[in-house]
Amino acid sequence: MVFPQLKIGHMVPKVPIMQGGMGVGISLSKLSSAVANAGGIGIISGTGISVEELRSHIRIARKMINGNGYIGVNVLFAMNDFAEKMKTALEEKVDFIISGAGISRDMYSWGKQAGIPVISIVSSAKLAKISERLGAAAVVVEGFEAGGHLGTDKPLFDILPEIVDSVSIPVIAAGGIMTGEDIAKAISMGASGVQMGTRFVASEECDAPLSFKEKYVQATAEDTLLVKTTVGLHGRAIANKFTELITTSDKLRIKKCRDCLKNCSYRFCTLDSLLTSVAGDVENGLVFAGARVSEIKEILPVQKIIDNLTAEYKAASNQRLA
Repeated sequence: MVFPQLKIGHMVPKVPIMQGGMGVGISLSKLSSAVANAGGIGIISGTGISVEELRSHIRIARKMINGNGYIGVNVLFAMNDFAEKMKTALEEKVDFIISGAGISRDMYSWGKQAGIPVISIVSSAKLAKISERLGAAAVVVEGFEAGGHLGTDKPLFDILPEIVDSVSIPVIAAGGIMTGEDIAKAISMGASGVQMGTRFVASEECDAPLSFKEKYVQATAEDTLLVKTTVGLHGRAIANKFTELITTSDKLRIKKCRDCLKNCSYRFCTLDSLLTSVAGDVENGLVFAGARVSEIKEILPVQKIIDNLTAEYKAASNQRLA
């Protein structure tokens, strides 16, 4: 075996790579099942889709998986439909639930009752310890380099060691993981595996439209920026007409309020802007991406991405031993 064995609850994937849950409409049944079939762990994002759409994607993904692949659902605590989406995923007996943007005591007890592992996304040792105490099966540590909403201004490899030392459950490194060498570094620092979002967007199986994927491939190192969204957090996105508008104008008007958040600034509708970009208009909606998106040069099949990461990891590990 090239990689060390990752084990979370009943899950023992062939490669210790979890695909990030990306909304809206970026990681659904097609991407998650492809990652599962390639030996990783796939995630369906429950953000911005209806309960019935979520249920449908879980069932479709399960039919598309060959053998014993694993898929879970990402449900964000900050969303109004958090409890409903979580219960739907549990009813459908997904392999795990993963959640960020806050912590709910209920989700751990619901997961325990259903016999389904719950994983928390954290950005500090304090949150990791709380998650473990409440019953988390693992934690995903997300550093500043991640795409989308950010919970810290500290780089991944600065916060990873402290979090690894603070808990006894598996720690998954996320945010800026792009190559097999990055995976080797994370594992050498005590991580049990990694979570990757940005690299899987530029895959043939990703559920996003081609225009969205091409925005990733065309991005330069200067094209990513931080924007303050209505969630109250900064998010990393690729520069376009919409990011220019929300960073320079104080006279924005909400075109449509989706009433999706428990707490919202109502300056614009974050969900509606994400739906705009996933509908194909990548200039007038938000296109979230990680800090290293400019390193992606082509759209590849998921299996090829996993194969490349495996070869890179092996080379990096051999070099460390030399």
